[in-house]
Amino acid sequence: MRDAGWGRELTGTLVVAACAVGVLPMLVSTYTLTVLIIYGMLGLSLGLVWGFGGILCFGQAAFFGLGAYTYAIAAINFGESTVPMLLAVAVPAGFAAVLGAMLFYGRLTDVYLGVITLVVTLILHRFMNATAGSEYVIGNARLGGFNGIPGFQTLNVPGDPSAYVWGESFYYFSAVCLLLAYLLVSAVLRSSFGRIAVGIRENETRAALMGYDVPARKTVMFAAGAAIAGLAGALFANWAEIVTPRLFSLSQSADIIIWCIVGGLGTRIGPVLGAAGLSYLKFLLGQQDLLHNSVVSGAILVLFVLFLPGGIAPVLANAWRLITRRRPRSRYRRRRGPRSSLASGDA
Repeated sequence: MRDAGWGRELTGTLVVAACAVGVLPMLVSTYTLTVLIIYGMLGLSLGLVWGFGGILCFGQAAFFGLGAYTYAIAAINFGESTVPMLLAVAVPAGFAAVLGAMLFYGRLTDVYLGVITLVVTLILHRFMNATAGSEYVIGNARLGGFNGIPGFQTLNVPGDPSAYVWGESFYYFSAVCLLLAYLLVSAVLRSSFGRIAVGIRENETRAALMGYDVPARKTVMFAAGAAIAGLAGALFANWAEIVTPRLFSLSQSADIIIWCIVGGLGTRIGPVLGAAGLSYLKFLLGQQDLLHNSVVSGAILVLFVLFLPGGIAPVLANAWRLITRRRPRSRYRRRRGPRSSLASGDA
């Protein structure tokens, strides 16, 4: 029954994703949709760590920026995109594994964990802003300080650096990456590791008394979220064709948290919807001067915390259940006429 349920969910996800990827370009340009997909992947990374792992991380932007910078530096040195894409996933995951091991084995509580991850992000932001000198060079790549790193090799077909993947092709590639990340997260959460991670979120002390290595499992979950954020950072670097220290900014970190809260913490699709919806709203607000987008984002956060703390995803799920719910059959069969003599036992 569990396998049948997973099969139905997989089929439904693929059908909905295919329809969305095919229909949305008729409404919004693929250039805008690509960055919405990238932000959706970034929201999914924190949704996994915070919503299911119970790890309050205020520094998810650090892994996003590390992925983007790793890709840019490696692309300049390698001259192609295959190895840089792999490094953009591995470097943030390794950094998160080391940082998470120190935090979780140090038995730090959620408040201190959030503060330290935020401080790490701000340190990276400050450091990258201070790398304008000519001595800040990694191979052939100059870090560039607040000007960032432009002019690196963008995504190409593996083995052919001259065959670029851009425009609509890059949009479809980003959509496939988001779908694979979503399915991977779903598979992990359905496994014993995911169920134990949720149990740790609910009661860490009880999980430890049952014999589970809580710090190790939280470190793995933390690193998995960083890997997804690093992939999103690499895709963003290809989309923007430049990386700057703004990727590590405080506003970027705050936006990711707001995406998860508004979308629905503890759900898989909620952070993706929250990231895409609020990012598109921010894009629309950038076309006018009456309201600042930070004021609108703050107001939305306050309203959702007060009146809809569960987020958008549970509301949409309940609405879908009401629409698709079958009417219960009557206990008594409605008579359509006199029964035949054979049915009444007269024969």
